[in-house]
Amino acid sequence: MGERSRQLFEEAARYFPGGVNSPVRAFRAVGGEPFFVARAFGSRITDVDGRTYIDYVASWGPMILGHAHPRVVAAIQKAAEAGTSYGAPTEMETRLARLVQAAFPSLERMRFVSSGTEACMSALRVARGFTGRNGIVKFEGGYHGHVDSLLVKAGSGALTFGVPDSLGVPADLARHTLTLPYNDLEAVRGLFAARASEIAAVIVEPVAGNMGVVPPRPGFLEGLREVTRRHGALLILDEVITGFRVARGGAQELFGVVPDLTCLGKIVGGGLPVGVYGGRAEIMEKVAPLGSIYQAGTLSGNPLAMAPGAETLTLLQAPAVYADLEAKGEQIERGLAEAAAACRLPAQVNRVGSMLTAFFTAGPVHDYATVSRADAGLYGSFFRAMLDRAVSLAPSQFEAAFVSLAHTAQDLEETIAAAREALAVAAASR
Repeated sequence: MGERSRQLFEEAARYFPGGVNSPVRAFRAVGGEPFFVARAFGSRITDVDGRTYIDYVASWGPMILGHAHPRVVAAIQKAAEAGTSYGAPTEMETRLARLVQAAFPSLERMRFVSSGTEACMSALRVARGFTGRNGIVKFEGGYHGHVDSLLVKAGSGALTFGVPDSLGVPADLARHTLTLPYNDLEAVRGLFAARASEIAAVIVEPVAGNMGVVPPRPGFLEGLREVTRRHGALLILDEVITGFRVARGGAQELFGVVPDLTCLGKIVGGGLPVGVYGGRAEIMEKVAPLGSIYQAGTLSGNPLAMAPGAETLTLLQAPAVYADLEAKGEQIERGLAEAAAACRLPAQVNRVGSMLTAFFTAGPVHDYATVSRADAGLYGSFFRAMLDRAVSLAPSQFEAAFVSLAHTAQDLEETIAAAREALAVAAASR
């Protein structure tokens, strides 16, 4: 960390817990302290000490066009000139909704909110209100925002109720959350056989992205769709990360699974604070003012997010966008795997489209148990060595790296060359 970043971090610690406003930014999982950002453009991000990095954090995924895309910036400026918030409907909300629905036909009705957490929280309330049941099924390692009822650890048994994973979460609330191993369809079937009448919904990241990238096994998502439909529960796909990322229509397009409800995140707002939840019309029409399931937000649909969102989703309609992202993701995947093999380091590179994670472990990674075997200390050494070589990755073994349309052939070549050197450094530190 540069001197200016160090000074700013020391000052921030006087105001914010751990000196940050979101825990992973503290760099504690990888050692050291965070650099402070001054600006970003395209594929690169520059810190307050003047050092520029090739960025694969991408604001945790939504900067799919790259940072400060000129058309997105212009849309924000134009919107701001007309006022920043009205607390009243605007035409831009409907324009953005048309673009969302064109990519996600399952969102027959939707609501804009201000974050992915808010989207998931609202979707759970709708599921409970619609079904009249309280139970929610989630999966080990799945993160759906800091919603009380979803901050739950995995139990030791597949059919046990969860316990709170954070102070401040009432046990009485957490007991309605049941946690199962990701990619274990038989555990899901067993749980429904025992407790189907209690379960309002299954919520799942269709491609896990918050324990690192873990793809669904063939048939897993299809099985969730079948078992929820058969027992009258709702299937909620949390596509806050995967929506417009792994395909224009998200994981539900990629894997051909139609959920009852979908949650989307900041990519819909061009990286600004936005969330979306929606789904079947008969479900969403239970939401106020048409129904008695209440949800509201002063900044929901605010123009500063709607305008850059519409610009972003329009740009993502261009031909070959996702073929380009796929090719870039594959190049990074191959480069990391070859570099790890050359250094004789155990590594598994999991990738879906333009999101990927290199796990430092010998065996395949397909659920939370296998994720947990990864060598986080080795990742920390790799992370620091990459940062020394001007490449910014997520400061945790258990997060994703994201490729953007702004990454150039030179960026990718420089990244792979840096990875060869960084992995050699990491191997030497073992």
